[in-house]
Amino acid sequence: MIGSPLVLEPLFSIGPVPITSPVVVTWAIIAALWAFCALATRRLAMRPTRAQAVLEIVVGAIDGQIRDTMQTEPGPYRALIGTIFLYVLVANWSSLIPGIEPPTAHLETDAALALVVFCATIAYGIAVRGLGGYLKTFADPSWIMIPLNVVEQITRTFSLIVRLFGNVMSGVFVIAIVLSLAGLLVPIPLMALDLLTGAVQAYIFAVLATVFVGAAVGGEGGPPPAPPTAAAGPSPKDSERKTS
Repeated sequence: MIGSPLVLEPLFSIGPVPITSPVVVTWAIIAALWAFCALATRRLAMRPTRAQAVLEIVVGAIDGQIRDTMQTEPGPYRALIGTIFLYVLVANWSSLIPGIEPPTAHLETDAALALVVFCATIAYGIAVRGLGGYLKTFADPSWIMIPLNVVEQITRTFSLIVRLFGNVMSGVFVIAIVLSLAGLLVPIPLMALDLLTGAVQAYIFAVLATVFVGAAVGGEGGPPPAPPTAAAGPSPKDSERKTS
């Protein structure tokens, strides 16, 4: 039975800290992802195994998305964006396991993920621009916009929470209601749709995190493109010198 997403009963406590079901499921997801990556990268080879090939496809897709969105090399941001995407994806799909509620169907988990993105945006912005340069972005295009830019920084964090929570929680409730009314086999098409929805929500969350970080480190379009190289041909001034 699906309980209220706003009320969590602790399963047990570690000292004064209560441990709830989403925390336990999150630990299991972290352990599963760590085990898969450890096994896939234990013996890397030029001829990859199936696990290594899957891992390379995932990493390549994440790198491509970061490169296309931020117009920069993905190395410094791969760990953050990749971890967010993989965790949200597996957490959303965990709803298909009988008796498991996805951690992303609870506000606490979604708020923690959004807080990670919020703090990472500030950290990357300061690391790339410096403290003064990052603070100046709040005065863009004019100092009058400072309050609005600060509010935008906060509200878009809340939008991450609400978007992920609403979509995942609605899917869990619909499947639970249909299952209780119609039996075991009828919700199967809805479960397939839930797989698609979970993947889309993980992708959207990761892309929005990339956009927010990209805006912090290099403006709305990411870092400025590199200047043209010498391969682009001689400049007009060089041509004038040669003709003279």
